[in-house]
Amino acid sequence: MKIVTLKSGYKLLCRRKYYLIWCLVNLTVSIMVEAQGKEGIMAAEKEVKGYFSTGVDLMYAVGAVSGLIGAVKVYQKWNSGDQDTSKVAASWFGSCVFLVVVATVLKAFFKV
Repeated sequence: MKIVTLKSGYKLLCRRKYYLIWCLVNLTVSIMVEAQGKEGIMAAEKEVKGYFSTGVDLMYAVGAVSGLIGAVKVYQKWNSGDQDTSKVAASWFGSCVFLVVVATVLKAFFKV
């Protein structure tokens, strides 16, 4: 086996089979490194999906709380005889429906 030293200090193997072995080792190492990267991305995806479902549940909870508060406001306006009761009821109902629809659409869109 003939070894040639390059100016940069690296040794170059002059035979083809050693070069082939060297290439295969580098390929194997790069594949293992890539596999570790994929595992990291998959772990991050699982975490984000966990946060996403928690966020959707939070949106449902906010919708429920705003629904209760809105119902109390509409009831108070209705009992006091205000003229804009229907306007407040429509905006309250619309905001609750919007929160529920957005949460459901996001779940369906991202397939979570």
